[in-house]
Amino acid sequence: MIGFETSLGTIEISQEYFANLIGHAASECYGVAGMLSSPYQTVRSRVLRRADPVDKGVRVRSEDGKLLVDIHIAVTYGVNISAIVKSIVHKVRYTVEEATGFPVAKVNVFVDSMKAQ
Repeated sequence: MIGFETSLGTIEISQEYFANLIGHAASECYGVAGMLSSPYQTVRSRVLRRADPVDKGVRVRSEDGKLLVDIHIAVTYGVNISAIVKSIVHKVRYTVEEATGFPVAKVNVFVDSMKAQ
């Protein structure tokens, strides 16, 4: 759970909600071939004996009242990776801030694989 204190109380949002929101936003960007599990998620799914982690490819942390987002993706072969990453960063930041109202400090995009069309 990611939690923030406001003048009205505490707001908590689950990791699964962020994973679905961010994963959907990133997958919509041109050139993204899919989301990939991070090494942390792969180990955790093996320990918990889950076939497919719920938060595949997305990790969200809170630091100093702002969100830090890590995204692991596969891109389509032959596209401009720099343009894809910039597009993902802008779209994820906008989507999260619009949906939750929480400020996003940083979006880290890890290109772990390339896939042919």
